[in-house]
Amino acid sequence: MSKSDIEIAREAKMKPIKEILDGLNVPDDPKAYSPMGRHIAKINLEFLDEKKDKKDGKLILVTAITPTPAGEGKTTTSVGLNDGLNKIGKKSIVCLREPSLGPSFGMKGGAAGGGYAQVVPMEQINLHFTGDFHAITSAHNLLSALIDNHIYWGNKLNIDVRRVAWRRVVDMNDRALRSINVNLGGVANGFPREDGFDITVASEIMAIFCLANDLEDLENRIGNITIGYTREKKPVYAKDLNAQGAMSVLLKEAIRPNVTQTLENNPAIIHGGPFANIAHGCNSVIATKAGLKLADYVVTEAGFGADLGAEKFLDIKCRKSGLKPSCVVIVATIRALKMHGGLAKDELKNENVEAVKKGLINLERHIENVKKFGLPVAVAVNHFVADTDNEVNELINACKKLGVKATLCTHWANGGEGTKELANHVVDLIDKEKANFKFLYEDSAPLLKKVETVAKEIYRASEIVADTKIREQLKSFEERGYGKLPICVAKTQYSFSTDPSLKGAPTGHVLPIREVRLSSGAEFIVVICGAIMTMPGLPRVPAADAIKLNKKGQIEGLF
Repeated sequence: MSKSDIEIAREAKMKPIKEILDGLNVPDDPKAYSPMGRHIAKINLEFLDEKKDKKDGKLILVTAITPTPAGEGKTTTSVGLNDGLNKIGKKSIVCLREPSLGPSFGMKGGAAGGGYAQVVPMEQINLHFTGDFHAITSAHNLLSALIDNHIYWGNKLNIDVRRVAWRRVVDMNDRALRSINVNLGGVANGFPREDGFDITVASEIMAIFCLANDLEDLENRIGNITIGYTREKKPVYAKDLNAQGAMSVLLKEAIRPNVTQTLENNPAIIHGGPFANIAHGCNSVIATKAGLKLADYVVTEAGFGADLGAEKFLDIKCRKSGLKPSCVVIVATIRALKMHGGLAKDELKNENVEAVKKGLINLERHIENVKKFGLPVAVAVNHFVADTDNEVNELINACKKLGVKATLCTHWANGGEGTKELANHVVDLIDKEKANFKFLYEDSAPLLKKVETVAKEIYRASEIVADTKIREQLKSFEERGYGKLPICVAKTQYSFSTDPSLKGAPTGHVLPIREVRLSSGAEFIVVICGAIMTMPGLPRVPAADAIKLNKKGQIEGLF
């Protein structure tokens, strides 16, 4: 019987964090980093600032086909590729997002990789880690408290209680908090109004945290958050409440990137964690740039399929930071392709080359989309034990016809040894095929046109549907000077369309826009489509049902 991820992680022979940092030429100096226990450290921003003139390494973006219940394994592959690069003698770091407690206790599980391609200590990473998410939650809700407090004490800014745009957050899936009433209980408790909660990873503070270049940039962006509007519909900002200073204080330690290690004792930076289906879906700019100064190669991932995570990584994160990937790795599994080919999850154990052939249309679509950004593409086939040679060969040959090499990877079972071929191919691809990176749309394009471009070019929708209210909101954003911002589409991760049941590569569907939100601090426009929720709910049987402490005080059931 194979060992669980948590059992494998528990047997890891971790090195003291000092040894990991020694390998990155980070001096054993309080000015360079602060240990957070024996195996985790936070790098100081002042130390990173000293590295600003050092030449950057090469950036490798890992993304995937459209997710299915069969699993794809982006994080596992990112960790495995990092181990593989180190295995072939390259100095490489993997940069990942921090897991949210919502999925850890919900349906998806943690985000520390799997099998023998994990980052450790797995339990801390998947639970409270260094407290960054708690700091972000606290900073966000401090602003919420300051808003209601300002209204209670006379409302000098004339905030319209019907137009408060700033919702509260908590890092847990809890559908009961989506829409609530606050300030009930009489005069002493304030003015009653409607409110609601989002999950912390959908917070604009999380987005700002991951897009800020330094503490000063963080504070300025927080000050620019639009918290609501007056009765005359004039915007009110966080800086009007003098909130940015206190909020930045809560984030002062959290903004420093966290360094850990893989099972093979290779360095990993884990920092920030916005979801890609409701936010921009990638780790912090500070962490990625830190990796590029400390190593020759940086492997990073973008959440969910390439239509969501990779598009936002390239159109938002790269646009705001100046980052330019050298290549993109798209992760695919035979199991997931068979589901895109029409099979149910309980039918995946048997060989079915025809289903693979039908499902390949999804992978082909993602390859086409990534190439629109001018980037070289490689495909990583994340191996599962039930995969057959015939099925794998069908995938590899299909990719060859598209001019893309697909590499079978066994990192789940074999760690870095199982990704050496992929690592060599990626290095060769970067050396031989020069990236000609470009954005999907120009800053100057109208906001609605930007949405339409993503809908048609990436999702292959025939049109977008937006009522008069939505169009007027977008027009008002443009009139207020926000027309040059990128757009962040929030939609289901399970399909190119907004219908999660449409697998494969649907075309001709429409993209219905339900709501638009201005993130004036993070500097993008959130476009909420279909039935996607910014506060997820727990499934009928949540993962929490199986998570417990055993008699030894060890955690069981975490995955």
